[in-house]
Amino acid sequence: MRRKLLLGNWKMNKTPSEALEFCNAAKEMGLAKLARANKVDMGVCVPAVDLQVVKKSLKNSLIVGAENCHWLDHGAYTGEVSIPMLKELNIGWCLIGHSERREYDNETSEKCNLKIKALLANGLVPVYCCGESEATYDAGNTKSFVEEQIIAGFKDLSEEEAAKVVIAYEPIWAIGTGKNASEEIAEDICGFIRKVLKKLYGAKVANKIRILYGGSVKPASVKGYLSQKDIDGALVGGASLDVNSYKQLLTAIL
Repeated sequence: MRRKLLLGNWKMNKTPSEALEFCNAAKEMGLAKLARANKVDMGVCVPAVDLQVVKKSLKNSLIVGAENCHWLDHGAYTGEVSIPMLKELNIGWCLIGHSERREYDNETSEKCNLKIKALLANGLVPVYCCGESEATYDAGNTKSFVEEQIIAGFKDLSEEEAAKVVIAYEPIWAIGTGKNASEEIAEDICGFIRKVLKKLYGAKVANKIRILYGGSVKPASVKGYLSQKDIDGALVGGASLDVNSYKQLLTAIL
């Protein structure tokens, strides 16, 4: 049985002081305890400048993840964050290939593959994002597009490595737009992703991998998504910025 996973993505939001306010409020309302009691994994992926304060505050009560990393340990890559830097802060998770990074920062699936391999080699959990544009969706090419992203991102991963990756399906046309894919659309694509994984690694491995849905997820809609057979959780943007909203997301799926 795959554990449910609720993961926030703060994007370029919250100064360190604002991040600390969120953490203090989360502790006061017992968010981590509530999640653990109901066997839900829960956490936030935060900007690099917030990582230290959030990890120090939350310790190991909630997942704390980075929003990006480089695949090399060091070098002349101004502005990048290395995996050893994350490890020294005891960060255990990292988003890879979010659509905004693909669009604005030339994040290709091939680069994502390098990052996934490096994260796994260092014992971190990659959360690999995939998803199609509205034009691709309207053209009926979603499945072929997403399949290419999965195949490229998982290239040369062993069965053992693949089982440790989390996948987040986020249709780009539903991110920050107020639109959201119906439960049926989300399940259809997440189920298709699992079929692709079965072709690559077999049913045993494919059934271990957690697949999240993301895209304008709100407290009112999250339960419907997580009730689907192949959707194991949610990657949440705006609704994870307010601690009360984030708690509502959790209580909605219990």
